[in-house]
Amino acid sequence: MDANAWLVTFGDLVMLLLTFFVMLLTMSSMDTKKMKEIFMHFRGSPGILELAGSGEIADLAAFISKYQTSESLLVIDQDIIKRLLMPSFKSDKNTKETIKNFDELVSITDDERGIVLSFQGDAFFDSGKTTIKKEMFQFLDSITEAMESCPNEILIMGHTDNIPIQSRLYKSNQEFSLYRGLSVLEYFLEEKGLSPSRFFVGGYGASRPLHPNDTPEKRALNRRVEIIFKYL
Repeated sequence: MDANAWLVTFGDLVMLLLTFFVMLLTMSSMDTKKMKEIFMHFRGSPGILELAGSGEIADLAAFISKYQTSESLLVIDQDIIKRLLMPSFKSDKNTKETIKNFDELVSITDDERGIVLSFQGDAFFDSGKTTIKKEMFQFLDSITEAMESCPNEILIMGHTDNIPIQSRLYKSNQEFSLYRGLSVLEYFLEEKGLSPSRFFVGGYGASRPLHPNDTPEKRALNRRVEIIFKYL
């Protein structure tokens, strides 16, 4: 059995969550009552959408259809969501493994910049390297679909822990994190043909840790690449 088989379902799950967040991000208008109903819908027993709230994935397409009116223009088409839902959750053979890996490698949050998709650096890159692992390409492919479906500008930001990089190729952690961000940008531009005008890339080095750098586990969480869908 292929050791990377779970990646297929994982990629679909990433795309599904991205689609949902981008849908909320790019609505032209929605009244307060409807917005409250949206978040109430995702309050319940923990499920596959736990990182974004909770609720039943199978109902998501119908739920979105309910709120798709002339006053709520969705950049993401409902058919895209249906297509994402069908293949991934027909069978639960790899679901538990997918959720486990998703929780360990990816987080989706929002802050003042926009919707933030954060990948652990150790999943995407070998230690001390800036070349993306080939098995991670399909995740970037899934993200490309979301990028093509919305007009938002995209920020790609690299981060490191506080241990100085031991390499003659990079002068500092900040430069190293920048090159990791540039590798992700290069994939989107060279392999997927996206327009460079929408992208901004940068490297924070160790200046914006998520956690104190006092254990190997916390340092691993701080080594990450963020792909940010900027608020319109």
